[in-house]
Amino acid sequence: MVTSMKSATKLFTKKEISSIEAAISEVEKKTSAEVVPVVASASGRYDRAEDLFAFFLSLLALGCIWGWFQGIASSAQAWSGTPAFRLNLLMVLTILIVTFFIGIALASRFPLLRLPLIAKREMREEVSRRARETFQRLRIRGTKKATGILIYVSLYEHMVHVVGDDTINAKLSQGDWNALCDTIIRGFKSGKPEEGMRNGILRCGELLAQHFPIQPGDRNELFDTLHLID
Repeated sequence: MVTSMKSATKLFTKKEISSIEAAISEVEKKTSAEVVPVVASASGRYDRAEDLFAFFLSLLALGCIWGWFQGIASSAQAWSGTPAFRLNLLMVLTILIVTFFIGIALASRFPLLRLPLIAKREMREEVSRRARETFQRLRIRGTKKATGILIYVSLYEHMVHVVGDDTINAKLSQGDWNALCDTIIRGFKSGKPEEGMRNGILRCGELLAQHFPIQPGDRNELFDTLHLID
């Protein structure tokens, strides 16, 4: 579950969900393709970024404590010839370990803290991987004419990924997918996720209807449902 940011299951009202699902039904009256939209709270755990946040926090804590409390012992002790520091090795290690685990807990509880430490490439890979997994899990590949398409939105990464079945990919290009993703992203950026999803689905329908118009005998193989994953 993602904290300190909007989760997928809380993003839309019931009315907005109905509006998005109505757009799916509208699209599938014009095309033989099957459109499945998914909104996920996040696609990856990003444990490495969590560890990096904890590491930097522990160094910062040690630096602050060192600056406040470290120093040479009194001159009477200094006659021994070896300066005595107020923070010994055991105290330093304790500070590092304790603050590291505090950092892990904070980054786990508030995922936005680790966001600046995640590379865009890693996020794209995680979103792509999770989208492909979802494509398989929802059995979108199992449509009769291999015309299933997944529109996958990941909130934490602020990314949209489209996965098309083989027949779809033979007709539509990456440029078509990018235009579709941009349509959805514009809605989210303007604070209107429902509008972004509707416009994206309708845009997807326009593209699909050009190459896969509805045919006599076509039936709806997948439910016209907006899938929300926390």
